[in-house]
Amino acid sequence: MATLILFNKPFRVLCQFTDEKGGTDGTLRATLADWLKIPAVYPAGRLDYDSEGLLLLTDNGQLQHQIASPRLKMPKTYWVQVEGEISETALKKLREGVELKDGKTRPAEVTTMAPPEIWPRNPPVRYRASIPTSWVKLTITEGKNRQVRRMTAAVGFPTLRLVRYGIGDWTLDGLSPGEYRATSVHAPSPPPGTAARKAAKPRKHAPRRRPRP
Repeated sequence: MATLILFNKPFRVLCQFTDEKGGTDGTLRATLADWLKIPAVYPAGRLDYDSEGLLLLTDNGQLQHQIASPRLKMPKTYWVQVEGEISETALKKLREGVELKDGKTRPAEVTTMAPPEIWPRNPPVRYRASIPTSWVKLTITEGKNRQVRRMTAAVGFPTLRLVRYGIGDWTLDGLSPGEYRATSVHAPSPPPGTAARKAAKPRKHAPRRRPRP
């Protein structure tokens, strides 16, 4: 069995346990170590500093690989607030795949949705009385860098807020920002040979705690 942590990552928290570079002003940013005090678990995939929502962590390297690997195409579902009333033309382009600088995206599942009943963001999304906003539910099966933001921008509707709701069958239901839920799952069978021995360990070093002032 493997331990799986479902964590609702707050806005402006790094998806790692240390901040080695600091922000643009040199100050250390919030990290997973500020929220999670569970030893020897590691993120399975990433979630941008300025994005919110579901992050999975595990103590099992093979499970980590299964969740994070683009080759295995585990679906990831996002709630996305965009600038403007998104058009059917834009939705059609997202469903067909969008041409980005690093290649065309796979077709996405996307529908409009009512604003979700979730926590307010701090700081809030900028408000412009003359420009409406809209929400879409978007599911992708790949993980290009800042992909969802680049996809919506490419069809003319910049992302204002991005919340990851689900990864595979796991969702953030019942989790407020900063909360987590631990569960045990069956670890996938490792491949035979040397790769199996390597897969038994997560691919990151043990998390280091930030020194207390």
